[in-house]
Formats: sequence, structure tokens, C-alpha cells
Amino acid sequence: MIELVPLLMFAAVCGLLMFGYPVAFTLAGTALITAGLGIVYGAFDAELLRAFPDRLYGIMQNGTLVAVPLFVLMGVILERAKIAEDLLVNLTKVFMGAPAGMAISVVVVGALLAASTGIVGATVVTMGLMSLPTMLKQGYSPKLATGTICATGTLGQIIPPSIALVLLGDTLSNAYQQAQLSAGVFNPKPVSVGDLFIGAIIPGMLLVAAYILYLLLVARHPSTKTPATEQVSLEVWPLLSSLFPPIALMLLVLGSIIAGAATPTEAAAVGALGAALLAYRRGALHRAQAGEVGRSTLQISAMVFAILIGASLFSLVFRGYGGEELVTSIFHNLPGGVVGATLLVMLVIFLLGFILDFIEITFVVVPIVGPVLLAMGLDPVWLGIMIAINLQTSFLTPPFGFALFYLRGVAPSSVATSAIYRGVMPFIAIQLLILCLLALWPALVTWLPGVVQQ
Repeated sequence: MIELVPLLMFAAVCGLLMFGYPVAFTLAGTALITAGLGIVYGAFDAELLRAFPDRLYGIMQNGTLVAVPLFVLMGVILERAKIAEDLLVNLTKVFMGAPAGMAISVVVVGALLAASTGIVGATVVTMGLMSLPTMLKQGYSPKLATGTICATGTLGQIIPPSIALVLLGDTLSNAYQQAQLSAGVFNPKPVSVGDLFIGAIIPGMLLVAAYILYLLLVARHPSTKTPATEQVSLEVWPLLSSLFPPIALMLLVLGSIIAGAATPTEAAAVGALGAALLAYRRGALHRAQAGEVGRSTLQISAMVFAILIGASLFSLVFRGYGGEELVTSIFHNLPGGVVGATLLVMLVIFLLGFILDFIEITFVVVPIVGPVLLAMGLDPVWLGIMIAINLQTSFLTPPFGFALFYLRGVAPSSVATSAIYRGVMPFIAIQLLILCLLALWPALVTWLPGVVQQ
């Protein structure tokens, strides 16, 4: 019975979260209660809890995680400065002559916004408020309009610089080192957040290209309600003035990481400063606005680190009950070896994405399964990108996809929830197709990091 305690802990956390309890306190509370009962009945060594302060100190000393509040600050500033609104207006004029021109504009602006905020909820809500009423007014079907917005909003999971990739990179780096220790080897250059950023470039571009291709094909189908093509006058200067600054900032942040000129944390600091200068130039960073930006950044960052602390305690107790050995035994006994184990993990993460946010999955699930999979020979960069796209897909999948709830909250009452559900189905199929392509051709992920490292 004691051998099943780790699985019971995991099931208890999932159950409590479905009742709406706060994630950080659920993780920590479940761990403490389980450890307390184990100490009373002699099934858990209380000395193991002495390692928890060292783990907290390790979190405080982790320079990579400093990038999280800085990237959050960068995204919140760009969102509050309404830079994305100018991008959408001007890019709509560029693509208005093409079939489904505004939908394509939404994809492009959503990708740029995802690269700046990295927060799915913020991107979906922002794009929903800005573009959904206009798309409906122009004659787009509610199904196509809502599906496009939800799908592009989730691009923040995979397009760098992404907060999800920052957290995954740090977690996988620890898992990779643990896997090497268990195998008796040591790699002086473990996986880094920068490696994940570089590895995500091609998959991110493939997703954006696949979305646009789908919209072009759908717009030509007679059964799909899309507006007719329309020519409008295009003013070059407003387009360049709205397009160049945010793109230049994103290229500066990502380019400095790829070139090795800056760590992700340093690049995040440059991005936050650049976003503040852009907002100040637009007159959108007065004192009251700066206070709102600071509070929003503090709330999001505090949530992330509170969950990380709770997950650290949970994983400590989980391992104290032999959970790591249990997972290793299960994976090694699965049919299909590493392929079967990877498929099982991908399926579990996909299902957990219905009820858990990517932060909880990154901090709770990845530290448990990551060392085992990496010890079986998987590339850590490839595994990280596969997990990121998998989580992105779970954000869209009815009935519990978070992106669907975000858009439902800002969509007009005339848009049926069933239309939102049906609208995301083709985009889910596209993401699963990209996931299969990455599984069949891992070089789509690993090639570019290998070239940059040479």
C-alpha cells in the first residue's frame, strides 16, 4: 500500500484542484499532510524535510528564474501600451486584399503578441477584445473567427521568448543533470533556456505558416462564411511606425540570446527596458499606468514562484515515498520501450492540461517524468518543445481548454459556446499534425540549436 502513496498524492492534487483550491497551497498542503501521516505511522523519514530550506534557497539563488518577472513585465507593458492594436489595424490593411485577410492579420499579430507577452490568457483576451467584434462585423463566421483567435492566442506557449519555455528550460536542466547522475555520467554543458528558445523557432514558424495556409484554403471554400476580398488604401509610414519598434525589440531580445551575447535573464531585462521606452514614447506610461503594470507583474510573478515553492515541497515528499523509483519501474515495464513511455507521458500531459495550467504541469509533472525519459536517451531540447506544443494543444481542447474560457469571457453573447468549440477543432488537428512531424523528424527541433552551438 505504501508503494502507491505517490500515485495517491498525485490523484489527490488533481481532485482538489478541480474543486477550485489554490494550486500552491494544494501542492504544499497535500505534501505536508501526507508526510505527517507517514511520520506518525513510520512510513516517512522526517529528516528528508530538512532538505526543503535548501531547495528554497536554491530557488532564490536561481538566476535563470529572474527572467520570469522581467518577461512578464515586458509583456504587460506592451499589452497596456496598446501597441498590438496599432499592429492589427495596419496589418489588416496589408492583408485586406487577400482571402481571409483580417484572419491572417490576427494570426500574424497574435504571433507577435505571443512573442512579447508569452501569456496565453493575456493574448487571447487582448485579441478577442480587439478583433472579434470587427471580424464578426466584416462577415466572418463565428466559428472561424473564434477558432482563429483562440489558436493564435496559444502561440505564446511555443514562440520565444516564452515564459513557458523559461520554466521548462530550468526544470529540464535539473532533470537532465539528475538523469546523468543516475547514469554515472556528467555533461559540462546541460540544456539551457536559450537552447529551448532556439529549438522552438522552426516549430513556431511551422505553426504560424500552417494556420495561415489553413485560412487561405478555408477562405476559398464556398461553404465557409468569410468576407469578400477588399482593397484599401495603405499608408506606408503608419505601418512601419507601428510594426518596426516591437519587432525590433523582439529580435533584439531573441537575437542576443541566439548570438550568445546575453543570457535569457539579461535579454529579458533589455526587453523590459525597451518595452518601457516604447510605452513612454507613446505617452502610455504615466504614473497611474506604471502602478498598474507593477501590480500586474507582481501578481503574476508571485503566483509563479508560489507554485514553484509548493511544487518543490510536493516533489520532495513524492520522492521520499519512492515515487521516482515507482515511475521508473512503470516506464521500463511499458511495451515499446522509450517510444511507449514517451507516448504515455504525452497523453498524461495532454489530459492534465484540461485541469492544470502549464506552470503546475511544468513544476509537478516534468520533474517526475523528465529524469526517467532523459535517462532513456531522449534529447532534452526535443522533449521540452514536444511538451510545450502538447500543452498548447490542451489549451484549445474542449470542454476544459483554458483558451476557450478566456475567449468566452470577452466574446459577445451572440457567439454561442458551441461555435467556439467547433471553431478550434481544425487548429487542434493542425497542432497534432505538427506534433507528429516533430516526432517523426526530431531534427526540426534539434538542428538549429546544433548549428548555433558550433
